[in-house]
Amino acid sequence: MRRFVLLLLTLFLVSCAEVAQKVEKTSNVKSNCDCPKIKTEKEDLAKIPDYGFLKKSDWSEIESSFESDNVLLTWTAWLRSCSVLKQKDAWKKVCDLADDIKEPSDENIKNYFKKYFNLYSATNLDGSDTGMITGYYQPILKGSKIKTSHYKIPLYTTPKDLITVELSEVYPELKSKRLRGKLVGNKLMPYLSRAEIDGQGSPLAGNEIVWVEDPVEAFFLEIQGSGIIQFDNGEAMQIGYADQNGYPFKAIGSTLVQKKEITMAEASMEGIKNWARKNITKLREFLNMNASYVFFRKLPNDLPGPIGALGVSIEAERSVAIDPKFVPLGAPIFLSTTQPNTNEPLERLMVAQDTGGAIRGGVRADFYWGSGDEAGRKAGSMKQQGKIWTLLPRDYVFPKATQEFVMKRNRIEEASK
Repeated sequence: MRRFVLLLLTLFLVSCAEVAQKVEKTSNVKSNCDCPKIKTEKEDLAKIPDYGFLKKSDWSEIESSFESDNVLLTWTAWLRSCSVLKQKDAWKKVCDLADDIKEPSDENIKNYFKKYFNLYSATNLDGSDTGMITGYYQPILKGSKIKTSHYKIPLYTTPKDLITVELSEVYPELKSKRLRGKLVGNKLMPYLSRAEIDGQGSPLAGNEIVWVEDPVEAFFLEIQGSGIIQFDNGEAMQIGYADQNGYPFKAIGSTLVQKKEITMAEASMEGIKNWARKNITKLREFLNMNASYVFFRKLPNDLPGPIGALGVSIEAERSVAIDPKFVPLGAPIFLSTTQPNTNEPLERLMVAQDTGGAIRGGVRADFYWGSGDEAGRKAGSMKQQGKIWTLLPRDYVFPKATQEFVMKRNRIEEASK
């Protein structure tokens, strides 16, 4: 009975917290069809079956760009995905075939994908096929294993009193939805917000994993999800995302624009950092407007890259974060966009190995640039328009609910022509 009451409470809290939140609009491009308007509240989005906005395409749509790409650079990332995907029936065959390629070359990899995969164009809720492509990276911060007068900003590991409820275990339609909180008596209550965690009294004292010097860099480390901490003695520690306090992410850039602190053109990572350096007294107020807080864990230092949501190391310039509601996590994708702040084409085979709190929508991706300052500059200035195609095995079977949804959508599109 207690478990049943707890579940009812969690669902009530979810509906209260999420009903008013809008899904991020990813494009101003005119819709490709007169599709019926679909409400974008998260409560309604949950009713849309997974991958329901993928549209069957033809390889000819990307043939020239695909042939020009050096897909051999993506092969390592794809094999890492397969180490997880091969446990699923839908992916086992193509992953076994990938393992059989003992001497991969650009040519035989291209033949492999064209022979064993179908192509699907990603679309948005309004039917458009263009959306926002941003970038992220792995920052390198100076830090200390103990608090000092110089290193006094804590990064925390997951608190022991943080409780996570997997809602999909009882309600399959809430797949990938979870609630986080803490028990107060016999009630599950929201967990500490950013303002409470960073406030007086240090309620999470004892959970520090490392200390850094700059609160702004620490904040952006949460957004990137992983980083490398360099100590003064030459040692280094790699840390990655462990958990989150349960609050929705709120972008500081949009908040600063709304408050007329910066212009839209200045709402980049570097623009926000510049504002922070000039407005130290206002900084904490604006940081606290994003109640979301990320907890970290120590990772092995010999990892080839950060660990993404799929659970494998991601590859610089060949891995992206996507919305798993619209694109299967782990799948190969073909991305067509432009280099940061230019019109120079950026078209290549990638692998969808990560997710992010701000990555929402059918045509929405976060391009992983690697680690260090140069990767940071590219990631911080990337805000391009682009298109995404998803590669799925030729014998891939969509869930029945998705098939019915797609058939209904296709009938509506045909009737509107």
